[in-house]
Amino acid sequence: MKNILITILAVCFPFIGVGQEIIDLGNRREIFIDRYLIERLDGLSLKMHAPRDEGPVFYFDRSWEGAFSGYTTVIKDTDRFRLYYRGEAIAGEDGNEGEVTCYAESEDGIHWERPNLGLYPIGGNVILTGTPPFSHNFAPFIDTKPGISHTERYKALSGTAESGLVAWVSSDGIHWKKKQEKCVMEKSDYAWAFDSQNVAFWSDHEQRYVCYFRTVYADEGWYRTMDRAVSDDFLHWSKGTRMTYGNTPREQLYTNQTSPYFRAPHIYIAIGGRFMPGRQVVSDEQAQALNVFQGYYKDCSDGYLMSSRGGNVYDRTFMEGFIRPGIGMNNWVSRTNYPACNVVQTGENEMSLYVNQDNAQPTIHLRRYSMRLDGFSSLAAPYSGGEMITKCFTFSGTQLEINYSTSAAGGLAFEIQDENGVPLPGYTMEDADEMIGNEIARIVSWKGKTDVQPLASKKIRLRVRMNDADLFAIKFN
Repeated sequence: MKNILITILAVCFPFIGVGQEIIDLGNRREIFIDRYLIERLDGLSLKMHAPRDEGPVFYFDRSWEGAFSGYTTVIKDTDRFRLYYRGEAIAGEDGNEGEVTCYAESEDGIHWERPNLGLYPIGGNVILTGTPPFSHNFAPFIDTKPGISHTERYKALSGTAESGLVAWVSSDGIHWKKKQEKCVMEKSDYAWAFDSQNVAFWSDHEQRYVCYFRTVYADEGWYRTMDRAVSDDFLHWSKGTRMTYGNTPREQLYTNQTSPYFRAPHIYIAIGGRFMPGRQVVSDEQAQALNVFQGYYKDCSDGYLMSSRGGNVYDRTFMEGFIRPGIGMNNWVSRTNYPACNVVQTGENEMSLYVNQDNAQPTIHLRRYSMRLDGFSSLAAPYSGGEMITKCFTFSGTQLEINYSTSAAGGLAFEIQDENGVPLPGYTMEDADEMIGNEIARIVSWKGKTDVQPLASKKIRLRVRMNDADLFAIKFN
């Protein structure tokens, strides 16, 4: 009899006794880039969305820039966009004398100009040179740590395995100085380290600085991978911890470009470069026609998408290429299609990422790709429809906001349940108003009512019914 009762309860109330930790959602925005909030899917799936190619926005065509310009960072800073990149005309050893750090800026993230800063005679927009190897992979960010001095509002890390990573500071993002002469991170026990962009930022989510840096381990088959270190003061860093990628195939991840997503900074987005050594697409004759530099066409690469919520864990929900090489042979050469660090908002409903393309060629340039806000991926429903049940969570706020898109025939509806999966009066699927359209921010309603404040701080679940629709994000306001 007892077993029969347990079976009946499990069928009618499937979440009783699960014993899962209750998620404190607060009023954070949650994007559907992983299964963090998802308890169960029926007929739905997580879908990655390809960014839209908006074309070239910046050519590395100055004599101090050239065919090996790269390791680009784009920062949105109040009234302007800032662009940082390595200029290198001819391939050389990491940290060679020919490397310089360059700077450009834009009012809209689309039209870029090189200011004549007059800091170095080699080029008007050069902000760092004469100190190799630190122009090899200079990776700046705006420090958002509360109480930070204006003189150190901008920070950066740069260096090679031989030099270690050195910390830099600036008040304006243009004039830089070392925070100290001694490096803040050393090669240590790594078989190889720092041979890429090594990106750092202040994490409001973790209340400390974090750095994701390139490593290679002999015991992992010499695959390029990432480690993570943390710091309270940007000078004293923990020993690196190897990042994990779940139960996914091993791949050569050349750059990581991990940064907090500006609309949900507790989620770190990593749009990096995936390297496929020895996977040759371009023939000798095609390479000659493209004028590719000395054999830089024996490999190919593309851009990938993954995420993290802190710690040493990357989530690779999507293994497919996020940025595919385009039509033609130009971007089927070695070490091209490497995304710049950071995704930035470039319109009311639009965000952009930037990708270095035509590597090792005279036509090398930075290309812009656009997406809707929160549009990396979605909870997607086919025409036949399906449902999602969330994990149990609490929230704060008075309304439920969604970012969604449907076809003319599609729609979404929301039910709020208690922690055991029982629909709450006034918020049932029968009460739900169908959401039809394509909006970045729409408030969910039940028979015209939007107030969910009576449920704030209570343990609840969402049941979402969808057909021919995408749900990109939810947020309680």
